[in-house]
Amino acid sequence: MNNPGLAFVSDVFEDYHNKTILMKLPSYHTISIRNLNVYIENQHILQDINLTIPEKSITCIIGPSGCGKSTLLRTLNRMHDDTPEVKINGQVIVDDEDIYGVNVNVIDVRKKMGLLAQRPCPLPMSIFDNVAYGPRIHGLKKRKAINQTVIQYLQYVGLWDEVRGRVRNSASKLSIGQQQRLCLARGLAIEPEYILGDEATSALDPISTKKIEEMFVKLKEQYTIILVTHTLRQAKRIADYIVFMYLGKIIESGSTEEFFNNPKKQLTRDYLSGSFS
Repeated sequence: MNNPGLAFVSDVFEDYHNKTILMKLPSYHTISIRNLNVYIENQHILQDINLTIPEKSITCIIGPSGCGKSTLLRTLNRMHDDTPEVKINGQVIVDDEDIYGVNVNVIDVRKKMGLLAQRPCPLPMSIFDNVAYGPRIHGLKKRKAINQTVIQYLQYVGLWDEVRGRVRNSASKLSIGQQQRLCLARGLAIEPEYILGDEATSALDPISTKKIEEMFVKLKEQYTIILVTHTLRQAKRIADYIVFMYLGKIIESGSTEEFFNNPKKQLTRDYLSGSFS
């Protein structure tokens, strides 16, 4: 093989060439939030949040800046745990378990939640090692299995054909849009049950944004997806369910069609009309 970038897959690539990747399908999973309150430095950031996330769909959390969207998203994978000024009460029920209950394994909770941040954060290592990192730390050791995993998820996010000859190159050399798809592949490689996105396309150009949106639409066939977005047009394009927040409260939620075409609350109508943002 003349191309050293392909040498690592010489023993497995034929199994994947011109074949549809068969993803491991998660079973149905649910998230139910009950009477959730979050305080940060004694400020009441989230107030009496009650919400059930629809399964195998895209839920978009929208609202003006500072309304608590990202704070709510971070409660779903306990990302507030290391911040001493944060106080949380209420319940977040994930797969019939309160993730803030006693004796909950936080590592297991976070493994269920694949997180895509606002700006892509590839690890300071090769493209290959970025995808292999999670499976390795969770116990995958065999070289062939690791190679298969890397190919599988790079293909699934539409990145394999773009990088197959340079998978040993630094991930930092990828474009920002490619880096975001790499981060998505890295998150999927640990086989989460949910995908969380916090303004996941806000730093991307329109072409990269479209690719990521198309990925989310495809992924909802297998995962429950919860996205924070500040872009109403994006929510209207890809969401199945909308949650509108304002000043730490859920003002209105419902199907995308109902939300945009028949909003129930005056505050929702004002927001959709552009009276505030």
